[in-house]
Amino acid sequence: MNSNKNKNDEEFLDLKEINTEENKFNEESNKNYEEYKFGWSSYSEITNGRFAMIGFLAIILIELFSQKSFLNWAGIF
Repeated sequence: MNSNKNKNDEEFLDLKEINTEENKFNEESNKNYEEYKFGWSSYSEITNGRFAMIGFLAIILIELFSQKSFLNWAGIF
């Protein structure tokens, strides 16, 4: 019974170490994500994607409210 308890304690410690390592990795990932870097970085890509979604939504709203295509509304066609 005592050896079974020691085995469970060892497994618990192993899981605790794994969770600690995962937390460190997640903290480093979040730190890299939140820092602005010039050029191709995850921060720039996510920011660009968000602006693209806002622009796409704006085009859809313009088409819904004006009852015209965006190109016709903008005077291109």
